[in-house]
Amino acid sequence: MDGDLGDFLRSRRARIRPEEVGLPSHGRRRVPGLRREEVAQLAGVSVDYYVRVEQGRGPSVSDAVLDAIARVLRLDETEHAHLRALARPRRPRGRTATPAPRVRPGVRTLLDGMDRALAVVINHRMDVLAWNALADAVFHYARTTPEERNVPRHLFLDPTASDFYPEWHAVAVQCVAHLRVLAGRHADDRALTSLVGELSLKSEDFRRLWADHPVAECAYGVKRVQHPVAGLLTFPYETLAVTADPEQTLLVYTPEPGSETAERLALLGSWTSPVAAERR
Repeated sequence: MDGDLGDFLRSRRARIRPEEVGLPSHGRRRVPGLRREEVAQLAGVSVDYYVRVEQGRGPSVSDAVLDAIARVLRLDETEHAHLRALARPRRPRGRTATPAPRVRPGVRTLLDGMDRALAVVINHRMDVLAWNALADAVFHYARTTPEERNVPRHLFLDPTASDFYPEWHAVAVQCVAHLRVLAGRHADDRALTSLVGELSLKSEDFRRLWADHPVAECAYGVKRVQHPVAGLLTFPYETLAVTADPEQTLLVYTPEPGSETAERLALLGSWTSPVAAERR
């Protein structure tokens, strides 16, 4: 995605005040934060070299330079990795069709064996590929199309999403931050680029959040949903890598034992006929 490296570095320069890094803050500044020449000075590179990096004209930029820039801009571990991914994007491998994602039978069996937790498999585009019965009882995946089962597409284009997620804004920021990480890692994925373009065109909320350039992994946390029948449900969740399929992730929502959510989920599950994980 052209311009992402420059947008990212400018967004990180803007959040650091000169006095925080020992520079004088006086003088007129057209933009907040550090100037390009100040980043270059602090990173120990020439201004011209840093400008070329920020403009994406430095494909052979060294680890040492990227590390120095990350140090100056106070990037965390995820942001540092994102910087490297943007500075050294994978090149498109031709116009071959993207194969349909497949979930191994063993992973499907694992999903079906989870009877107290919601479990889904997602890919690097945040498409939901498979799910167990409890996940279907809460999210109704079996009633939707594959396009509707894309997490950011549902979140930003489905008008019911803001009612389903009581903390919609926080969920939306988290989703965009994670999508930024994925887009950096898979810069050669045309379908992912197309998804970002679609969301940017159709959703003002997405455009605004994407322009802010948040970057964060979505590895664990707590999510709340307002189910139309069961009411408010609170789920701590964890993400687990599917080692044999590096572009797939197992996402497991597990209610606290004895909690109101666990009781409501058990009741909801008893009303729902067993639904095996989605088969393709």
